[in-house]
Amino acid sequence: MPTGKSRAQPLRGSLSEQAYQSVRRMILRGELLPGAALSRREVARELGMSLLPISEAFQRLEHDGLLESWPRVGTRVRVPTQQDVRGNYVIREALESQSARLFAEKASPSEKEEMIRMAAEVDAMHRDAKVASFDYFSAHERLHRRIAECTGCPALVEAIEKSSILIRTWQYTAISDFRDDPSHYHQHLLEALCSGSVEQADRVMREHVRYGINEVLRRMEPYFRGEHHSHAGIAIGSGGGGPRPSHAQESNA
Repeated sequence: MPTGKSRAQPLRGSLSEQAYQSVRRMILRGELLPGAALSRREVARELGMSLLPISEAFQRLEHDGLLESWPRVGTRVRVPTQQDVRGNYVIREALESQSARLFAEKASPSEKEEMIRMAAEVDAMHRDAKVASFDYFSAHERLHRRIAECTGCPALVEAIEKSSILIRTWQYTAISDFRDDPSHYHQHLLEALCSGSVEQADRVMREHVRYGINEVLRRMEPYFRGEHHSHAGIAIGSGGGGPRPSHAQESNA
């Protein structure tokens, strides 16, 4: 079985679910960059499974938008177009701004206190260069998910989780070393959401979502032009939990 993180956090469920979670985790950790080729047979060998659960897992990952398959070429981590990136940010802005508006209307005092604490923790993690990118992005995702949970709308929570997967993958690829966020970036966001003003919550959340998109687009440009070719093999269960690498290191991973 896989070593490292996978052994510390064993996967549960059917074989296809285990395969799905293993490959998905590697993509979200940035261990498999856009364009990285994946072989069903190699993944099956690494995980000690037959081809059937691997094929089922790959189909789910394609549906999620994380993988893509081409005739006579094979399967690889999906390479987005500029339109893909812009379009997903538009969707995320719409969902997150609605989440912010509902939070401003419905969140209880205890929920607001909880979220202000979480925002401070996320900001502290971002300032600490020793914090792994995966851990920071995971905490950031939990913050936004918890905001949505406080709206009392499960469908909104599910939609935000789905939209965040692709954006998180692109952010990890492009801006894991981007350290130009304001020092109290998420605390400022939560102050707006807790202000009692629906319009202010909406405006600040939209600014929050839009921040950094130009940097993502700039750094993803080699992928848009087809100039970045990743042929890294798969090594299920490899680390990926260390300090944030430089962008140059990630691009050559």
